[in-house]
Amino acid sequence: MERWIDGDENANQMLARVLMARPFLLPPPLHRVPLRVGNVVELIGPSPSAKTHILTQTAISCILPKRWNDVEYGGLDRLVVFVDLDCRFDVMRLSEMLKYRIMEVEGAVDGDHYKTLYNLCMSRFLYIHCYNSFDFLQTLKTLHYRLQKEEEDHGVSSLMLMIDRNFIKDNQQAERVSRNVTRNDQPIQYREYMPSVWQAFVTHRILVRASDDYRVMSNHENCSFFTLEWLLPRLNSSERLVVKDAGIFVD
Repeated sequence: MERWIDGDENANQMLARVLMARPFLLPPPLHRVPLRVGNVVELIGPSPSAKTHILTQTAISCILPKRWNDVEYGGLDRLVVFVDLDCRFDVMRLSEMLKYRIMEVEGAVDGDHYKTLYNLCMSRFLYIHCYNSFDFLQTLKTLHYRLQKEEEDHGVSSLMLMIDRNFIKDNQQAERVSRNVTRNDQPIQYREYMPSVWQAFVTHRILVRASDDYRVMSNHENCSFFTLEWLLPRLNSSERLVVKDAGIFVD
């Protein structure tokens, strides 16, 4: 406070500090809790439970512009870094979902205007695949420099770092163990485990699970349903999500 009163902080430094502290809302399905720069959100759940779909849809909302050629797109106009630790990310799915979002406003996917916007958004999605832990550590060591270069090239700052890992092997092993472990004659429900150092690092935690409820939405489309629950902070309500070609929607 004394440094601020003495005038050691210029306007640019003040705005950077205020914007770091100001919360922002992500679009559905991650819209229940305001987030701040520096928060760490963990998506947990068995595979498959649409976790990567949620990350993809959130990334699209970040890379889309808020306004483009006097047209409102509702995006955050920022860069996204997506680190894939399994090398299974489906870039075609990202492309399809982005096209659907643009079509909601444009109504068509042809013409120079669409192509320019599509290429702009795709260039803001920075994809990094890591084949092993050494690649991942090297990525983290060089990430600051890479972000600085990308932000200078694009003229916008980065907003999110996404790390995607498939726990299917860990889940299968834990399920085999849980069959032989009981408490009061009831099997102990499997729960993903992460080290305590990671648990202390996480500020928000979301559980996503598949639902047994399937509905025929049209004559040609079956949609799978999932449930989303906030564990940290604890919310008393849960939401049901439906995955369609256009993306994930709150049912």
